[in-house]
Amino acid sequence: MTGLVILLILILLAVILIQIGKVSELSAKIRGEEESFYQGNNRTALWLLIFMPVFLIGCVVSALYYKDSMLGYGPLKSASEHGGSIDSLFNWTLFFTGIVFIITHVALFWFSYKYRAKKGNKAIFFVHNTSLEIVWTAIPALVMTFLVVKGLVVWNDVMPDVGPEDEYIEIQANGYQFAWDIRYPGADEKLGTTNFRKVDLANNPFGQDWTDPKNIDDFNPDKIVLPVGQQVRVRITARDVLHNFYLPHFRVKMDAIPGLPTYFIFTPITTTADYRKQLKEYPEWQIPADESEPDGPQRWEAFDFELACAELCGEGHYSMRRVVEIVTQEEYEAWKSEQSSYYMSNIRNTDADPFKGKLLETEIQNRNKELTSAFASAMADTLGNAIIRMKNVFFETGSSVLKTDSQFELNKVAELLKKYNSAIIEVGGHTDSVGDEDANKTLSNSRATAVRDYLVRKGITANRMTAVGYGESNPQGDNNTPEGRQENRRTELKIVSK
Repeated sequence: MTGLVILLILILLAVILIQIGKVSELSAKIRGEEESFYQGNNRTALWLLIFMPVFLIGCVVSALYYKDSMLGYGPLKSASEHGGSIDSLFNWTLFFTGIVFIITHVALFWFSYKYRAKKGNKAIFFVHNTSLEIVWTAIPALVMTFLVVKGLVVWNDVMPDVGPEDEYIEIQANGYQFAWDIRYPGADEKLGTTNFRKVDLANNPFGQDWTDPKNIDDFNPDKIVLPVGQQVRVRITARDVLHNFYLPHFRVKMDAIPGLPTYFIFTPITTTADYRKQLKEYPEWQIPADESEPDGPQRWEAFDFELACAELCGEGHYSMRRVVEIVTQEEYEAWKSEQSSYYMSNIRNTDADPFKGKLLETEIQNRNKELTSAFASAMADTLGNAIIRMKNVFFETGSSVLKTDSQFELNKVAELLKKYNSAIIEVGGHTDSVGDEDANKTLSNSRATAVRDYLVRKGITANRMTAVGYGESNPQGDNNTPEGRQENRRTELKIVSK
């Protein structure tokens, strides 16, 4: 019953409101508001007509004013090989859409004036006009066909993947809130495999599989450095939310999607230094980069290519800026040679290292190069008595039994002694100060003898070598620290005669 009463009350209120509206309409006519309506409508239509040229001129002038800083014209030309195609497509699109923009707005404001409400005027309704429909269907269709076809050509030119015969550098960019991790291949020029299940934010941000040898020399720099004229393939991944890998000066833009790796390929065509010289020619770049330091570097001198995130990925989105430096091939090779492998710096011989306690192939190769250089220097040393420390000769604890991994270094020493077949050497054994002094001397002599005997088995004449145990008498480090004692436990070769 209560619901019925409420419904009747609502219906009654609706009837009352309708009646009030009718009364207001009759009253307005009596007061002459109809005439006032037409007058106001005329004024509005006239002001719209006046606003039209002001609006359109303002759009054109502002576009011309900001074209260098916001539309990619002027000094900020594309720095990539494919960028010219994208800029050309943008220009054609802007040309046609600009024409449509002007025509539609002229029609909008003119029709607002021409077809304003006037007393006695009635709208004309016509069902069909074939000519008009052909015009407004055919022209947009032709323009859209041109833009779509040109867009497909540019897309196919810009977006193909590299082929098996292509020469390129591949790097990986991993976006997260709020930064980018960058990974480069090492000397093997190949990125190692990754597994998202292995991601450890502190120790393994990319989830690298350390059992894959290709991961051993990969490194994670603090900036992106690339050689000019070299094709670059970027693997793009995300750790948490949607990000966007955006290199505005290279016309590179690709989403970084969690769980769905993407890629982009581009070729830089100008170095950072040359691009700065181009900017120097423009007056607006010949001002201080920081207004508070008028004597500081100018704007063109402080310019850097940059990597940004083009998604609104959170409140720290702005901090995802990374410097990108384009250099010559020689500068790139020099920079790359200075980088440290992430595995060797952070993983090697830790609990996360699957090869803990074992020599790696890269370590063996690098050590062989060191030994070759050391022997060459020793043989060229006019003073004589040059000493070469054997870094990868290991013994069982408290024993003179050689560990298996020692064979790699000793085999290389045997090879070099065969090359320098006139050299006479002394094999010296050394220990730390832990334990009895006489026992340490005996142990060091046994270890030196074990090394000499191994070299004899590898074909080195016994009379070219002597074994001497020095015990703890010639320390190189502090015997009070573990590191120092480790340094003192060593085996050395002394070239006593050439």
